[in-house]
Amino acid sequence: MMHSMRHRAWTHAFAIALTLSSGTVRADDTRMNRGNDPFFQVSTAIANCPVPLGPLETEQEWLGEAHYRTERGNSCWLEGRCRLPSGYLYDKDIAEAVGRRLANIEQATRWRDHTSLWLTLQRRFIYVEGCVSADFDRQTFLDELAKTAEVERVIDHMTADPAGVAPYKTVREMGAAVDGR
Repeated sequence: MMHSMRHRAWTHAFAIALTLSSGTVRADDTRMNRGNDPFFQVSTAIANCPVPLGPLETEQEWLGEAHYRTERGNSCWLEGRCRLPSGYLYDKDIAEAVGRRLANIEQATRWRDHTSLWLTLQRRFIYVEGCVSADFDRQTFLDELAKTAEVERVIDHMTADPAGVAPYKTVREMGAAVDGR
């Protein structure tokens, strides 16, 4: 009888622990900008443009990328192409420079009037995601943006069809809880 009660108590305790741990797993599904990568919207001219997921990741995704992120970040310094020990250390300064660069190229490209764009900055790369009008000169915009100080590469993930399949992951597509931090 005593053994049976002890067995039930352990079974009950195990069930509670399992329930609590599964609650933790669900909480870890929240998407956050775990690397604190600059991610911001710069224009809003195109209606119904799908919002990019940007650098928002679950804890599991973040942990899965941690080794590669460290390796990619350090490779720039190891190869002698960067003065700082990680490409990610440039991103906050690049974000500030991007603001100045965008202001400087506005008159030549009219990008504000023809786009709804978000930028993600990661290890000296600028990911340009969002929507553009069909007549927008994407290549000139990308070439001019690439002249931003310390930028190694600009990656085009823009579309002229907001109703079509976006060339980037979207918040809606991922259908997950998002934490703005």
